[in-house]
Amino acid sequence: MTEAAAPSPCVDICRLDAQGLCVGCRRTIDEIAEWPHANEARRREILLGLERRTLAASAQDPALTARD
Repeated sequence: MTEAAAPSPCVDICRLDAQGLCVGCRRTIDEIAEWPHANEARRREILLGLERRTLAASAQDPALTARD
């Protein structure tokens, strides 16, 4: 059984914040540019980094994890 392809984290809110992170998906501009050409392993690394980034941000401001 093969693992499903890593889904794009894009949520169509494409704007960078003061830290250089997309306010929609929390990727850097480099990660966004790399995504279409990245292999599955690299895409999963990016997703893991996003998870860590989101957890770190939510520890500082819990409202950052609310998306509705």
